[in-house]
Amino acid sequence: MDEETKDQPSTSTRVGATTDLPHDRITVARFREAFPRARWSDRLNAWFVPGRTAEKRISRWLAEMEAEADRFADEKGRDAFAFDPIESRYLEATPITLRIRTPYSRTVVNEIREIPHARWDADRRLWTVPYRSFDELRRRWPTIEAAAERNEPEARRARLEAIRGTQEAEASKARMKERRRKRYPVPADDAPPSDRAIGTHVGVVFFLGTDGELADPTTVSTFYFPTADCDEYVWASWRSGSLEELVTTWPARMPPNERELKRGWWMPDLEELRIARRDAKSRRRAKERIDRKDAPGEGSADRA
Repeated sequence: MDEETKDQPSTSTRVGATTDLPHDRITVARFREAFPRARWSDRLNAWFVPGRTAEKRISRWLAEMEAEADRFADEKGRDAFAFDPIESRYLEATPITLRIRTPYSRTVVNEIREIPHARWDADRRLWTVPYRSFDELRRRWPTIEAAAERNEPEARRARLEAIRGTQEAEASKARMKERRRKRYPVPADDAPPSDRAIGTHVGVVFFLGTDGELADPTTVSTFYFPTADCDEYVWASWRSGSLEELVTTWPARMPPNERELKRGWWMPDLEELRIARRDAKSRRRAKERIDRKDAPGEGSADRA
């Protein structure tokens, strides 16, 4: 075995730092060039770099390598976009990133959040996606564009006009009216705890309690979840959780089972909590914008 690949018995007592590298000949060669005193340790199964500042030097080198890889991936994505661009009124290509500006749509938000390195620019009210993520953006773009078009003001007005006065419109109004009451049916003999986030058919909520009012089975089945006439439910009031409460909630390992779905409540899993946390973060941002707008000195009347 060559000298540079031999394990050094004194490695554990020497001052330095270790690092693991991909099994890539070019990467290892560049690492050896940057750290000529590095040695492979069979015992540690890692490269050992001696010196008191070894850890900082390794971290800096790895960051530079990652940045270089990102630049290469961006160039590759930029070439792919130039060869076969996405042409859409919702997408703008700049030299640095791709910019996405659409009407608000939960589908659009959820799709873009799944794209690696996508970022929301609050100042310009748009999403930015680096060229290195172009392949994933292209894969999701048909869904994004279709959802954006459905949520254009003209399209929404046309849909509302089409169903105006119909049974569907009345059902939608009734559903919205019921949801605004912030009540939820829970089993009379199996109420959820009130000290933690609970998963329900209307999302993750915190229950405040119940006064024992019986829930009509028809109302439950129409607006919440299927139930039999023999099942006894009572109305419980609820509130949305704060971001701090949701972040500190420990998720369930598994999604709700059939019994929990029929019961109407369960311990939320990670995906449910992620959605609730996003909503809580959006509510916080909206409140902060309103607070800044109402703060003294912000309005024209204050300046006058």
